[in-house]
Amino acid sequence: MKDMHQRDLARNYNGVFLMDSVDKKYKNAAKDFIWQWFFPAKQMTYVEATGEHRRYHLHETHVQRAIKQAVTEAAVPKRASAQTFRHSFASHLLQRNYDIRTIQELLGHSDVRTTMIYTHTIKSQTIKEAKSPLDF
Repeated sequence: MKDMHQRDLARNYNGVFLMDSVDKKYKNAAKDFIWQWFFPAKQMTYVEATGEHRRYHLHETHVQRAIKQAVTEAAVPKRASAQTFRHSFASHLLQRNYDIRTIQELLGHSDVRTTMIYTHTIKSQTIKEAKSPLDF
């Protein structure tokens, strides 16, 4: 990632796409390494209106294809996708007693009812089953 960023800077590219408010407030942010995408797109995007070349993040289909290929090569006998990872992430957070509102925010759900769907994936703990931190 850092090598790609260095090559981009050497080519005088205009930086990554940022929200307008960030781009206006921090004039050089689009070129700063800290603002670069963690999974950058392979190709630059040409912005016709400004004549700039900017880099966007990797498209989600690339990640989906990579997951599908990994699942196939590993001969996993179950369906697995990026959505599987989201479900697992939410379920594990619930098992660790994370607050439902925190999980809602992490998953980007606008309505907590969408997040509550994940509560069926874990066994509910009764007061008898709950362990005190002193018991560990």
